[in-house]
Amino acid sequence: MPAKDGSAVADLGQRRASFQRARSRETKRELVQGAMAMWRTKGYATTTVADICAAAGVSKALFYFYFPRKEDVLFEVGVLSTQSASRTIHAMLDKPYEIDAVLRAALTAFERSMARNPPELIIETILEGYRHEHRILAAGGPPDVDADMFTELFRRAQADGKIRPEVDITHLAYVAQTLVSEGARHWAAGAFGDRAFADVVTADICTFITGSQRS
Repeated sequence: MPAKDGSAVADLGQRRASFQRARSRETKRELVQGAMAMWRTKGYATTTVADICAAAGVSKALFYFYFPRKEDVLFEVGVLSTQSASRTIHAMLDKPYEIDAVLRAALTAFERSMARNPPELIIETILEGYRHEHRILAAGGPPDVDADMFTELFRRAQADGKIRPEVDITHLAYVAQTLVSEGARHWAAGAFGDRAFADVVTADICTFITGSQRS
């Protein structure tokens, strides 16, 4: 049997690695979906890791390979909502845009994601996001890029002259994300009444951007 050349071996290795990454993402997605299904029906506090594994059809050992704690699945749910909003932003930057319109579209996508879940779960997700951030910062690590929704938009807006060049984009994105988190928590608690989450938080972020650009 002829020996495989180096390029063939490398290609096979790359395909195997791609397959394993795709399989890993799918398993992680199934765990998140299983957790969400249990939390919506049984509630967050009373759902155990064993419940999540049964819903996802995986072993507890596999669960702990991906998530050290049940709470880490909760954080992953928040990340997925953030990434959905980020994809909306990215798509809108391919054509002429205004900051407020992009913000409102992204936050509308975020609101749709939240609306599928009970208020208790939304609030727990926000609180776990804060705890996750605290653990990272306490360990001296950088902010989690997966939780960043706005840096791409604000950098692009600054490059296009819509945000003044001296504005600290990293800080602006951080404050905007904090407004989203606090807005989500208050929205879930019913503090916004009949007002849409996207409308309220878009106005808050635009007000902050306007203030940050004053001389």
